[in-house]
Amino acid sequence: MKNLIKYLLVTFVISAYAQDKELPPEGGTPKGFKLPEKEVVTLDNGLKLVMVPYGAIPKVSISVYVKTGNIHENENQIWLSDLVGDLMEEGSTTKDSKAISNEMASMGGNLNIGVGSHTTSISTRVLSDFTTNAINVLADVLENPKWPESELDRLKNDMKRNLNIALSRPSAQVNRDFYASIYPDHPYGRLYPTDSMISSYTVNDIKTFYDANYGAKRTVVYVVGKFDKNAVQEAIKSAFGAWREGPEVSYPVATPSTEHKVEIIDRPGAPQSTILYGLPTIDPSNPDYVALDVTNSILGGSFGSRITSNIREDKGYTYSPSSNIDTNYKSGVWYESADVTSEFTGASVNEIKKEIVRLQNEAPTKEELDGIKNYEAGIYVLQNSSPGGIIGQLNFLDLHELPDSWLENRVQNIMAVTPEQVSEMTKKYIKPEDMTLIIVGDKESVSKQIQETIKNEDLKQ
Repeated sequence: MKNLIKYLLVTFVISAYAQDKELPPEGGTPKGFKLPEKEVVTLDNGLKLVMVPYGAIPKVSISVYVKTGNIHENENQIWLSDLVGDLMEEGSTTKDSKAISNEMASMGGNLNIGVGSHTTSISTRVLSDFTTNAINVLADVLENPKWPESELDRLKNDMKRNLNIALSRPSAQVNRDFYASIYPDHPYGRLYPTDSMISSYTVNDIKTFYDANYGAKRTVVYVVGKFDKNAVQEAIKSAFGAWREGPEVSYPVATPSTEHKVEIIDRPGAPQSTILYGLPTIDPSNPDYVALDVTNSILGGSFGSRITSNIREDKGYTYSPSSNIDTNYKSGVWYESADVTSEFTGASVNEIKKEIVRLQNEAPTKEELDGIKNYEAGIYVLQNSSPGGIIGQLNFLDLHELPDSWLENRVQNIMAVTPEQVSEMTKKYIKPEDMTLIIVGDKESVSKQIQETIKNEDLKQ
C-alpha cells in the first residue's frame, strides 16, 4: 500500500509539473542596495576610520588600506611594493611572524597583507571579543616593520620563481604586452619585472619606498561587523594616533594609448591561441559607466552574452571567452579575452568584431536586455552581502572618489538602461578600428589568418 501511495503521489507531481512547465513563475523585481549606516572619524594625523555595524554573528572584519601600491613604482621598481608587503609580513620590531600568527589564531583569525595597483591592505576577521586586540596587532605590523634582512633572499627567490612560472603562461604574456601597449608610460603598463631587477632590491630600497609612500594621511581603517563603537574609536586613536602623517594621497593619472595594431607573440606549434582584444575606455566616475557595464555584460561579460554564445556555443572555437572592464584611477580598459583553437584564430577575431558591429547597429530586444539587467542587479547585491563585500565597495568608492549614492542607486541605474543606450554605448566606446589585438600562438599559422582580417601594414612582425 505504501508503494502504491508513493507511486500515485509521484505520478501526480509529474503530471502537475508537465502541465505547468511552460509557465515558470515570474521573477521578482530586483531590490535596491541600501548601504548600512556608517560612521567616519578622522584623526588629527589624517587617518580615517570607517565603522559599519553589520550582521548578528559575533565577528568583525578589520581592513587597513594604505593608498599606495604598484602605481607608485618607477620603471626600475616593478614589484618592489609587493616585496615591501612580503617583508612586512615577517614581523614587527616587537613580535616575529610566528608570534603574530599565533596571536591572531588565538583570536579566531589570521593576518593578511595584500598589495595591488592602488592600495596595500592589512586585514583580518576575528571574534568580536578580540576587536581591539586585533587592531593593536595590525597597527604594530604597519607602523613598526622589522625589515629582517635575513629573510630577503628567500622572499626574492620566491618572487623570481613566481615570475618565471607566470611568464611561462600565455595569459601572462598576452596581458604583459597588451597593457604595455595601452599604458606605455605608466605603472599600469608595467606588469612584470625581470629577474635582475628583483635581484637588485635591497632592504634600503624597501625602507625608502615605505618612507616615501606610507603614512596616516594615506590610510583608511574599515571596521565592519559586531563591535563596540566606543572601544574601537579608542583603540584606533591609541594604536594609530601617534603615527606620522606621511605623504598626501597622490595617484599619477595615466594617459592611455589608443592604437589599432596587432602583435603576435610566437609560440611555435601551439594548438591554441590566446587572444586579448581591446582599447582604453571610461572609469566609474563617468556618467556612462553603468550603461557601459551593462553593455559589456550583454556583449561578452556574462555566460549568456552574445560573443560567448557565438564563438563558444555556436562555433565551438573556445570554451570560456569573456569581456571585461578593467577599472583604474581616472582610466579604464575594455577587452575581450579567449583561448581559441589555433586554426580558428582569425575566425574568432572576425566573429568578435561582427558581434560588436551588430550591437552598434541593432539594439537588443527588451527581453534579452531584461535578462542581463536582472543578472547584473542580482550579482551586485550578492557582492555586498558580507562584511568583506561592504569593505570592498567602500574602498572602491574611496578610490574613485564617488558618493555613497553611486552604490545605493546602482540597481536603479542598471534597471534604467534601455536597448537604445546599449547600442549607443557600443558605438561610443567599443570601436574595433581603435583596438589593440595581442595574440600568443603559432605565428606562422596565425599570421596567415590575421592578414585576412587586418591590413598587412598593421601587423607587427
